[in-house]
Amino acid sequence: MSITLEHVSHVYGADTQLSVAALKDISLTIEDGEFVGLIGHTGSGKSTLVQHLNGLLKATEGTLYYNGENIYEKGYSLKTLRSKVGLVFQYPEYQLFEIDVFSDVCFGPKNLGLSTEEVERRARRALELVGIGEEYYSQSPFDLSGGQKRRVAIAGVLAMEPDVLILDEPTAGLDPKGRDEILGEIAALREKTGMTVVLVSHSMEDVANYVSRIIVMNHGSVMLDGAPREVFRHVKELEEVGLAAPQVTYIMHTLKEAGLVKSAEATTLPEAAEEICRSFGMTRRQAEEPGVREAETPGARETDAGAWEPETDAGARKPETEKEADRC
Repeated sequence: MSITLEHVSHVYGADTQLSVAALKDISLTIEDGEFVGLIGHTGSGKSTLVQHLNGLLKATEGTLYYNGENIYEKGYSLKTLRSKVGLVFQYPEYQLFEIDVFSDVCFGPKNLGLSTEEVERRARRALELVGIGEEYYSQSPFDLSGGQKRRVAIAGVLAMEPDVLILDEPTAGLDPKGRDEILGEIAALREKTGMTVVLVSHSMEDVANYVSRIIVMNHGSVMLDGAPREVFRHVKELEEVGLAAPQVTYIMHTLKEAGLVKSAEATTLPEAAEEICRSFGMTRRQAEEPGVREAETPGARETDAGAWEPETDAGARKPETEKEADRC
């Protein structure tokens, strides 16, 4: 289900001397099934924006449509909206409170007035989706590890069976392994269910690896909006507002400046590997297999040391003497 914002602005403390404009004339659409990354420096308006998407905050000005319906119209059910647009707050494990894991995940669907059978079905499915096995159902959520608590909290939102899942810094405070596991499960969940996912993150690597679209916020406005490659082309602009491109993008820029690769647009490690192999006239398979013969790698040649040199212009040759090199 699509979400459309038309000229949405939000002012905290409106009509007071302490008013702060958190959002300024935001217009955008999040299409059904998209995986969107929302990035920006602290105070850029990211969290304020996502809290508008399920009606937790109401716009000071402008309109928000969910599935073509104006959520601010009189009689519109915000309860129904919040069951369809699930929001996982930063450090969601702080929201855990029940005596055991299974009861905690059942809490949300139970409040929808569903039958016990349906509530339990949803809870089991949600826990399965986040990788929490039955051996944990009767445990206190407070006895789990940090990553497990995070999964249980996400399962509590998934048990509502939303069409849109919004995650505000879901990997904050986790170690690299826990971060990769959480994001991998979210990506797999989206592939399996087709739900729309909005990921708020400070990690450029996480955003580049998983999302298909990035929205960059700056001082309450949309600064950039596009595919990861398009957005991360604007490295200098991002740095000016306290952000950065993924580390691999900086490495590729350095390689391009040294004349070793043709393009510096890679934003993930697989993309970088493909570009490096392409620049050296090899496929990934050839690069990964030892002892690849020169004949199997058109456009590149093996040096005496066993390294590969990139293809050169047709007819070009290396200078044979230092004096000839100086003339070049």
